Amino acid sequence: MDYSSKVWAGLARPPRQDDNGAHVPVQPHPAMILALPDLLAQLAPRQRLLGIDPGSKTIGIALSDVSLGLASPFGTLKRGRLTVTAAEILAIARRERVGGLVVGFPLSMDGTLGPSAQAARDWTRALSDATRLPAALWDERLSTARVTEMLIEEADLGRRRRAAVVDRMAAAHILQSALDSIQGLLDASAALGQNPPA
Repeated sequence: MDYSSKVWAGLARPPRQDDNGAHVPVQPHPAMILALPDLLAQLAPRQRLLGIDPGSKTIGIALSDVSLGLASPFGTLKRGRLTVTAAEILAIARRERVGGLVVGFPLSMDGTLGPSAQAARDWTRALSDATRLPAALWDERLSTARVTEMLIEEADLGRRRRAAVVDRMAAAHILQSALDSIQGLLDASAALGQNPPA
C-alpha cells in the first residue's frame, strides 16, 4: 500500500469515487486552509505536495515525491504581487502534478499567533484562492535558522551561495517535517494495531 493510500485508509475521510471507481477530489471552498490529513485526502493518487517558505524577498519552493514520503528543494521565486506569484506557483503545480500546498507558518517561539503568522495565514488564503489549490499551514519556527546552520557546518557554503539555496532548502525542511509527522502517526497507529486518528 503506498503512502497516500495509507493516509486515505485511516487519517482522513476516504476519497470520493465516480461510478467507474475513479478518484473525484472534493473541490475545497476557495481560500480554504485545511488540516494536513484533510489536505492529503484531497489528493488524487500520485499527486505531489508543494512546500512553500514565504520569505519577505524570495519564496522557497519544494516538492514531495509521488509517494508523499520525501521532500526535495525545487527552486525559488521572487516575491512580488500575489497574482504573479500565484500564476508561477500554478504553472509549477500543473507541470509537476501538484494537488496541494504546505506553507510555512511562522508561529512565535511560545506557539502563539503573532503578526508574522497572521500575515502568512492571510497570504496562504489568498494564494489558495488564486490557484484553487487547497493548502495546509505547517509550523516553520527556526526552519531557516536550522537550514542556514546546516549549510555552514555541513556544506561549507559561503554567504553568497548560502543565500541562493537557503529558501528552497527551508521549504524542503518544512514539507519534510509535515510528511514525517503524518508518517509518525501512521507508524504509531500500526504499532498499536489501531486505525490512525481521524
